[in-house]
Amino acid sequence: QVRLVESGGGLVQTGGSLRLSCAVSGRTFSSYGWFRQAPGKEREFVATITWSGGSTYYLDSVKGRFTISRDIAKNTLYLQMNSLKPEDTSVYLCAVSINGTPPYPRRIYDYDYWGQGTQVTVSS
Repeated sequence: QVRLVESGGGLVQTGGSLRLSCAVSGRTFSSYGWFRQAPGKEREFVATITWSGGSTYYLDSVKGRFTISRDIAKNTLYLQMNSLKPEDTSVYLCAVSINGTPPYPRRIYDYDYWGQGTQVTVSS
């Protein structure tokens, strides 16, 4: 049974940092990703990583501030978030793609399983 459990969210001031984790159980996948969803807004792609090679792709607005990574041995995904801004406030969700297509999947329907999400709040 596949299960994704996020952790690491919280309240932080502008300019602060948080590290999100996503523990995946059941099997490994081709691509892993982070999305976020703010109240009243559509779910938005944040970053993705290929499991085997570790290639990454980011939303433009988080490039240089966020880093996606994975621990193969632990089957765990991470999102290091630095220089946080109030507009980063959202529920952050991890997701996994069985076949990893298309390259650097960025659409909601490219992913097969999702976590429940963890709240990140950045105060101004």
